Amino acid sequence: MHGVAMTKTPALATPRFTCRPLQRGDERALWPAFSSDEAMRYWGRGPFDDRDEFRDYLFDKGGTWGGRTWVCEPKEGGAPVFRMVASRAVEQVAEIGYILVPGNEGRGIARECLTALITHLFRTEGYHRIFADVDPRNRRSNALLERLGFTREGHLRHTMKTHIGWCDTALWGLLSDEWNEG
Repeated sequence: MHGVAMTKTPALATPRFTCRPLQRGDERALWPAFSSDEAMRYWGRGPFDDRDEFRDYLFDKGGTWGGRTWVCEPKEGGAPVFRMVASRAVEQVAEIGYILVPGNEGRGIARECLTALITHLFRTEGYHRIFADVDPRNRRSNALLERLGFTREGHLRHTMKTHIGWCDTALWGLLSDEWNEG
């Protein structure tokens, strides 16, 4: 997800969650996801075992990424349960990514929060296209993108060597005129 720098990260609201910019302390809430073999199975790298390294990654200490991060926390209070990101690949085209904190599966959190992000990117920021690349074996993530209205546009073989070996990529795309807000 390297691309052109994006605008500020605005807070987004859903019926159950506040999705806000990343802030100090969020690394504690997100650690269970980023240190989990299961949650990180299809990530571009293996799980973190060093909290300082994770904090540097999360807060982009290298300064090369240029994307934006939202953490989503319940409106009634509590720690963040979901992280979503967006980066601009080229003009009017954004790539999204996301990870759920373990123990929050099956509650519709990802769909609800991503719906707010996608709506914001299309309706407020004027993006024309949003895409995601997902390991084809990640059934839950692929099913989520399909439920959100994305079209599976391609399957690339052995696009990246990760901690689990060579991985394929399923490319998913959604155009602004196809979006019906969930």
